[in-house]
Amino acid sequence: MRIIIRGTVQGVGFRPAVYRTAIALNVNGTVCNSGSDVVVEVENADHFITELKKNLPPLAVIDSISTENIPFNKDLKGFTITSSSDGNGGVGIPTDTAMCDKCLIDITEGRRKDYGFTSCTDCGARFTLISDIPYDRKSTSMDQFKICPTCGNEYGNPKNRRFHHQTVCCPECGPQYHLTDGNGKIISGEPIETFAKILDSGKIGVAKSWGGMHICALPEKITEMREWYGRPQKPFAIMVRNTDVLRKYAEPTDGELKQLLSSQRPIVLVRKKKNDLTEHISPGLDSIGVFLPYTAMQHILFRKLKGDALIMTSANLPGEPMILDDDHVLELGADAYLLHNQRILNRADDSVIRVDDGNVSIIRKSRGHIPSYITVKDKGCVIGIGAHENITASIAVNGRIHTTQHIGDGNSFGIPEYLETASRSLMRMLKCKPSVVALDLHPRYSNRSFGYALGKELNAEVIEVQHHWAHAASLLVDNDAEDAVVLSVDGTGYGEDGNAWGGEVLRSNLTKYKRLAHLQNIPLLGSEKALYDLRRLKFAIDEMNGDNNNLFDEKDSEVLRKMMSSSVKTSSLGRLLDALAFTLGVCTTRTYDGEPAMKMESLLSKGKLIEGFETKTERGEIMTAELFSRIKGYQNKSDVAYSIVKNVVNEMVNISSDDALSKGIEYIGITGGVSYNGPICSMVEESVNDRGLKLLRHRNVPNGDGGISVGQAAIALRRIS
Repeated sequence: MRIIIRGTVQGVGFRPAVYRTAIALNVNGTVCNSGSDVVVEVENADHFITELKKNLPPLAVIDSISTENIPFNKDLKGFTITSSSDGNGGVGIPTDTAMCDKCLIDITEGRRKDYGFTSCTDCGARFTLISDIPYDRKSTSMDQFKICPTCGNEYGNPKNRRFHHQTVCCPECGPQYHLTDGNGKIISGEPIETFAKILDSGKIGVAKSWGGMHICALPEKITEMREWYGRPQKPFAIMVRNTDVLRKYAEPTDGELKQLLSSQRPIVLVRKKKNDLTEHISPGLDSIGVFLPYTAMQHILFRKLKGDALIMTSANLPGEPMILDDDHVLELGADAYLLHNQRILNRADDSVIRVDDGNVSIIRKSRGHIPSYITVKDKGCVIGIGAHENITASIAVNGRIHTTQHIGDGNSFGIPEYLETASRSLMRMLKCKPSVVALDLHPRYSNRSFGYALGKELNAEVIEVQHHWAHAASLLVDNDAEDAVVLSVDGTGYGEDGNAWGGEVLRSNLTKYKRLAHLQNIPLLGSEKALYDLRRLKFAIDEMNGDNNNLFDEKDSEVLRKMMSSSVKTSSLGRLLDALAFTLGVCTTRTYDGEPAMKMESLLSKGKLIEGFETKTERGEIMTAELFSRIKGYQNKSDVAYSIVKNVVNEMVNISSDDALSKGIEYIGITGGVSYNGPICSMVEESVNDRGLKLLRHRNVPNGDGGISVGQAAIALRRIS
C-alpha cells in the first residue's frame, strides 16, 4: 500500500517516526518527502497507520491520510528513508518553535553547552531558514555548514532525537555568534556572556535571532531608550526570564499563561502592575506586552544576565522592515551588536496576541504562527495582497488559504519590496499560479502596483475589494460561516462613495455585501492631518453642533470652517474614539497608530451606563456628533466614555439584529481594528446575546488589517468557483 500523509509533516521528525514504527513492526518499505506530504510504501498499511498515530513526534499534525494499492515489490528488504521529491507543493513545514526541554538541558552541559544554535526535530527555527520544500538541508540556510562526524552519527541514528534533523549542528560545525561595537569592530571574549555584561551596564544592544534582530536594553533604561529610538509614547514589549519574573511586571490570567508558555512564544498583552516603570514602558495603557525566551541564545543570555528582564523590540529604522543585513544594522547606532553567520531567509517579527475573556485575538501573526492556513470550501488558486497598514498577502490553493508573515505599513521604505519577496516565496512553496489577484479599493495604496504587475505577469484577473467587506469576509471564513451581519469597525478604509469608512454595519457573504448603516460622517479637516492633530476632529464636531471652539485662533478657525464642506468625511468608529479621547483629555496628539483608542480602554473598562447619551439613526446614519454637546456638566469621564460608546454600539447591534432576524441570519459579527478593544467587544456581545443571536469573533485570522488579505482571497475564490 502507498500511504499519503498530509499536514505538518515536514521538518518535525516525521520520517524518523515512520522509520522507527516500521522497524518496531519489522515491515519492509520506504518513506520519503513529496512536496509538503510524506509518502510511505509499506505492507499491512492499516496496522502500520494505527501504530504510527501512537508515536507521532510532538510538532506533527496530520490533516489527512489516504491509501492506494501498488504492485508488491518482493525484492524490497528492510525499511529505508529515500530521497525527497518535489511532489505537488504546499506548505507543510512547521513554524519556528520554542526550544524544547531536552535542548534546554543540552545547553547547560555536554558538547552543546552554551551553544546558541542548539535544536532538534522537536524544536527550533524552520520557516525563517527555509528557501523551498521539501524540507531538506540543501533547502535551508544550513546548507553552507558541513556536518561534523559526531553530528553525522546523531543524524544517522534512529534512536537519537536528531535522527534526520535537517539543521543538526554543534559548536564544531555550525553557525557562530560574534560581538561587535558600534563601529563593527569585534569585541573579544565569549560573545553572549560579554553582551550580557554590556546590557547589565546600562547600554543599548542589538541581538540577531531567528527571523531578524531585536534592540535590547534593561527596562530601567526606558527613558534613554525612548529618546535614543525616537519613540515617545508607543509601548515596548519586554522579555522576562521566567513566569516568576513576569508577575513582577504583570498579572497574567491562566489563558494568557497558556499562550506565553506555548511553543509559539508570542508577545502577549497582559494587565500590567501599575508603577512608574511599567507606566513608562506602556504609557497610558492598562496592559503591557510580555514574552518569554524561545531561542537557545536568549536562554543563554538570561543565564549570563544579572537583570531579570529586557526591553525587546524589532531592530529596524522607524517604519521600515526588520533589518537582516549585519552591516546595515550598524546604522541604528547601538552600543553593541550580537550577530551570527547563519543567513535569515525569511523575516519574521514576533507575533502579538491578546486574550480577552477566553477569546484569543491575533494582533500580529508572524513568528511561531507562520506558515499556517485555514481551510475553505472553494477551490482554485488566487492571491490577496492586503491593505496599506499591517500588510500581509494570502494565497489560496487546494481549499486552503495560506498567509505570509506580517509585512508592515505600505508607506514605509522597503515594504513593497518585502511584500513582493514574501508573496513570491509563498507562491513558490505552494507551487501556485494565481488566476485572480485581489487588492484594496483605495486608489493610492502602494501595494496596488505590485498587484497589477503580478496580474499582468500571470495573465490573471485583477479585482478590487472594498476594505470593510474584506474584513467581514475574513471573519466569515475564520468561523466557517456563509453569511452574517457584521460590525466592521476600524480607523479607516476607502469606501465606494470616496469617503473614509470605518463604523459599518454590513450584511455580508463572500459574493456581495450591503451597507445597512454607518456612523455619522464627520469631516476630516486636512485629511491625514486630522488623524494626528485631534483638535481638527473636535473642531469639525463642534461646527456640526454649532458649538464654540477655542482650540484655534480666528484666522485658522476660518480656514477650517471653509474646509468643512469640501473635506473627505469619515464614518469611522476609530475616529470617534479619537475625538472622544481628545475631548476627555485622555490623548491630545496621536503619535502612533491606534494610540487614542487604546488609551480609551482604561476609561471604558471602569465606566457605567448613565442617562443622557442615547442616540438615534437618521437615513442610515447613526448620529454621533450631537453626543459631544452633552458632555459638559458630567464629572465622571469613565461614565461619559462608557455611555457614549455603549449607546453607539447598541444602535449598531440593534440595526444588525433587526436585519438578521428578518433575513433568517443567525450570526452578528465584529471585525476590524476596533474589535481588539476588550470593553467594546463585551458591549457588543451583551447586546447580541440580548437579541438571542450568536456573536462571531476572530479566532485564527487577525482582526485588523493583517486579516484583510484573507478576506480578499476568500472573495476572489468564491468569484471563480
